[in-house]
Amino acid sequence: MPKKGENIYKRKDGRWEGRYIKSRTEAGKIIYGYVYAKTYRETKEKQKAKIASYNIQLTNKNPHIFSCLASEWFESIKLHTKTSTQNKYHNMLINYILPEYGNQPVNAITYDFIESHCKFLLESGGKKGNGLSPKTVSDVLAIIRNISKFAIRKGIYVACDASAVQIRQDVKPMRVFSIAEQNQLCNHILENPEPCNIGILVCLFTGLRVGEICALRWEDISYSDQSIYIHHTLQRIQIHQDHGAKTKVVVTTPKSTCSIRKIPLPDEISKILVLNQKSSSGYLLTNDNYKFVEPRTMQNKFKKILNDAGIENANFHALRHTFATRCVELGFDVKSLSEILGHATVNITMNRYVHPTYELKMKNMQKLSGLLVVK
Repeated sequence: MPKKGENIYKRKDGRWEGRYIKSRTEAGKIIYGYVYAKTYRETKEKQKAKIASYNIQLTNKNPHIFSCLASEWFESIKLHTKTSTQNKYHNMLINYILPEYGNQPVNAITYDFIESHCKFLLESGGKKGNGLSPKTVSDVLAIIRNISKFAIRKGIYVACDASAVQIRQDVKPMRVFSIAEQNQLCNHILENPEPCNIGILVCLFTGLRVGEICALRWEDISYSDQSIYIHHTLQRIQIHQDHGAKTKVVVTTPKSTCSIRKIPLPDEISKILVLNQKSSSGYLLTNDNYKFVEPRTMQNKFKKILNDAGIENANFHALRHTFATRCVELGFDVKSLSEILGHATVNITMNRYVHPTYELKMKNMQKLSGLLVVK
């Protein structure tokens, strides 16, 4: 079956054929080119390369072409964005944006065109053609808006800056461990105090992100003032090369300057770290200066621990949400909590990370009882 909108078909001889715009006649008539391969994926990669080549040709002829402005915008944001963010933008441009927008002049891209493209991505986007998530399509739309604003700053007329196009996103309930589940998890970890398990306990009581705990070293822990210093995160990133994309693990600064922070440790966590420290230096999760545990491995270890402890499955990030929720339940002031989590604003903390339990809502509602005196 051909994939809608991609111009890739499986031929009767078993090969895959991809069609792309090769050039245009002086009258504007499209001249198509074709690529062939044994698999859909290989055909798609060849097609993308040809489309990119054609977009470069158009760029040289018309600096108001979307692909030209997209390239300029991408270069302009490199200085103040992390490599992982650049990779995300690059992949979205190559996979979801430039194949449709690349050869379009920005003064010809209309609201209807953008809305139709978003609808296509929601219904048929992605490698399997099953459609992309609303979150991903919203991210694609955000890049298109940024490129449009970049063009406007350069004094170029833009027919539609995409600000009027909206993607509805259903907010999914975030998993937060109940107090019973939290106690169950803590008991299991204390019975099995392996380095990765201790790392999970630290996250549950400090709100660290998975990349931050993977990068945490014993040198970052101060027992004198009972704190941990968060100034690194560990992640696997893509490296784009001529023969394809590879990946490597890097230790870099956190996602924002607000994420570089000093977090006080609860007394019991500090004692547990002292009792289980096997090395004076190196990564906390390995007790080794060079050997580390990367985030995906940590995610898998966490899921296994939940299973062993008899707790319903959850994503590693649920530890961070649970920490924030417990802090609110215990009466933390929100500004302190926001800084401990490494957020830029208190609004991020309240809107994304605080999930009051029904018991807390009931407790708060009971405070109104004193306002009504029944005679």
